[in-house]
Amino acid sequence: MTVQQVLLLLLLWMWLPHPCHAEMLFRRTPDLRPKSFGGRALGNDGKAIHRQKRGWMWNQFFLLEEYTGSDYQYVGKLHSDQDKGDGSLKYILSGDGAGTLFIIDEKTGDIHATRRIDREEKAFYTLRAQAINRRTLRPVEPESEFVIKIHDINDNEPTFPEEIYTASVPEMSVVGTSVVQVTATDADDPSYGNSARIIYSILQGQPYFSVEPETGIIRTALPNMNRENREQYQVVIQAKDMGGQMGGLSGTTTVNITLTDVNDNPPRFPQSTIHLRIPESSPVGTAIGSVKATDADTGKNAEVEYRIIDGDGTDMFDIVTQKDTQEGIITVRKPLDYETRRLYTLKVEAENTHVDPRFYYLGPFKDTTIVKISVEDVDEPPVFSRSSYLFEVHEDIELGTIIGTVMARDPDSASSPIRFSLDRHTDLDRIFNIHSGNGSIYTSKPLDREISQWHNLSVIAAEINNPKDTTRVPVYVRILDVNDNAPQFAVFYDTFVCENARAGQLIQTISAVDKDDPLGGQKFFFSLAAVNPNFTVQDNEGKIHVCSNEISTYLLPVVISDNDYPIQSSTGTLTIRVCACDSRGNMQSCSAEALLLPAGLSTGALVAILLCIIILLVIVVLFAALKRQRKKEPLILSKEDIRDNIVSYNDEGGGEEDTQAFDIGTLRNPAAIEDKKLRRDIIPETLFVPRRTPSAPDNTDVRDFINQRLKEHDTDPSAPPYDSLATYAYEGNDSIAESLSSLESGTTEGDQNYDYLREWGPRFNKLAEMYGGGESDKDTS
Repeated sequence: MTVQQVLLLLLLWMWLPHPCHAEMLFRRTPDLRPKSFGGRALGNDGKAIHRQKRGWMWNQFFLLEEYTGSDYQYVGKLHSDQDKGDGSLKYILSGDGAGTLFIIDEKTGDIHATRRIDREEKAFYTLRAQAINRRTLRPVEPESEFVIKIHDINDNEPTFPEEIYTASVPEMSVVGTSVVQVTATDADDPSYGNSARIIYSILQGQPYFSVEPETGIIRTALPNMNRENREQYQVVIQAKDMGGQMGGLSGTTTVNITLTDVNDNPPRFPQSTIHLRIPESSPVGTAIGSVKATDADTGKNAEVEYRIIDGDGTDMFDIVTQKDTQEGIITVRKPLDYETRRLYTLKVEAENTHVDPRFYYLGPFKDTTIVKISVEDVDEPPVFSRSSYLFEVHEDIELGTIIGTVMARDPDSASSPIRFSLDRHTDLDRIFNIHSGNGSIYTSKPLDREISQWHNLSVIAAEINNPKDTTRVPVYVRILDVNDNAPQFAVFYDTFVCENARAGQLIQTISAVDKDDPLGGQKFFFSLAAVNPNFTVQDNEGKIHVCSNEISTYLLPVVISDNDYPIQSSTGTLTIRVCACDSRGNMQSCSAEALLLPAGLSTGALVAILLCIIILLVIVVLFAALKRQRKKEPLILSKEDIRDNIVSYNDEGGGEEDTQAFDIGTLRNPAAIEDKKLRRDIIPETLFVPRRTPSAPDNTDVRDFINQRLKEHDTDPSAPPYDSLATYAYEGNDSIAESLSSLESGTTEGDQNYDYLREWGPRFNKLAEMYGGGESDKDTS
């Protein structure tokens, strides 16, 4: 507590009635007054009711809170008129805080507070007092209740519920627009003095904002505050009690105020003219560039819509508004051509989409700029005169005939010469070719409409100076029909005639087909190749009539002609069999020759059957030869390549008594010679005369021995005709250095010196200990 506050409390204490002089008097008031002074009243029964005066009276005590003295704070004094001052009476105190917070002197009746009291914790205390005789302990006065009320002092400053407030107000608001209300509370007694009367004032934030002293409402104090100039404000509000007078306690809080955006700024292009460039080869939809108008507002207040309102390129270009970046993207609407036009001018407008009517006076909320687009020249590929070509040609034209010409030009100003070529993937048979200089397409092979009626070609045009830039065009070649195919029988006819058929009877109707396709449709004429007395044919209808049937089988040649130019004809032979029929004309039996004819096989079928028989015979011969050859092969288990393999015999000898087994001693002892035994891995066809191999002399070098055995093996006719592994388990005579083994070195161990083992390093320490230790033991013994 500051010195000023202590002085203030002292002044208040001096002006207020001092509670230390408050007394509670217990008086005995005998009824000695005249009866005329007594209170009298009539009850319901008409009897007089006498009002008796109380034997003692009490007063209310007042106590100042926050006592700072070192002694107990004096509250008041209880006194009874029965008290003679001889100490015969005893005062007793009970109730709130009796004995702890409040104590009483039993003899004098003085009441004291034992500690500081805070009114904000409890505003008053209710106690009961009684005076009794000390010796008899009987009450001399009835128990009475009194109140100790705590007087408030200004010991609590106003406080705000939050240290920092956040508020917002639209920019450009009129003066006096309410922003936010802040409220402080004071724990002091609002009904006593001005300790809890709060007045608000602004310490920081002027001249932009003001605060109402009584309510704490913060309002705008300046007109047309612009968010674009300043967006954040910090206002400090003070709440002071004692009605804001000097000596009052105060508390502060901070209010952060943000100006929210309104659409009070129109969009503006940073440049009055914008230059863009684009190659003429850019396809439709290509983005050329972007334009952007800046808007000082934010959010939806800054949203802009772009449009092309004027210019000479309104039909060549479009503009699209990009919502996320607020840019206008200019795109190609139609194909560009540098040689046709090189510069376009557009007038682009940007306008706000959300306009606030309150700020129309700040408008217009739109702006325009000029966009100049320059078309850049590129080396364009050649351009054909048509998007596709269709040529028609007859199939009987001569080789090298030109069927049509394609034309292309260089659209660039340089006008480079063009080279033409055919895509061979579209002409795999190389039926056509093209002149590389003038684009004339001609035939290089004969045409046949019956094989292919259409040919779909692809012609490539490229600049000679820049062959990488190419253009393709489809060329459709339609082959026109020429009457170059003779008609033929449509099907194979199996015709028979009854032996008792009458003359002029219809026995068969024939039809024909023609690969050609004349414009007037197909029409055929039938005639006999020679005059036949037995049959006739009806022209145009192909009907065969019988005249007579004397033999069993007839071969009738029929000439088939078409009606196109030039007329084509062919001769087909019709086989007619004479058969026995019943009365209804149904075939019952034919002659032997006639029966064999349909049952016989064609020449192709006979050839096929003969080939199958030959193939079967060849397979049988090969199988027999392979089987015979397999008997001569060694017993090798591996089914892979038989060269460079180890021969496995998989047999077990009969031990020492088996004299047919290999005698390995022969190899180990060159001196032992035995007749060469026959091979056991193959079945020999002939028995070769066994021959002896010269024995190797003593001390023969192993190399010489092996070379000798190898030579014998190579010249042996009974050896297998492939590479095999031959084992020569040969061990020569004893070495001059004798045995290197240590098994028989016990007799000479004493002559050896193993001290050098210790010099070979730690790896040989164990050997050095074994042999070195043995020596030392031997020496010591």
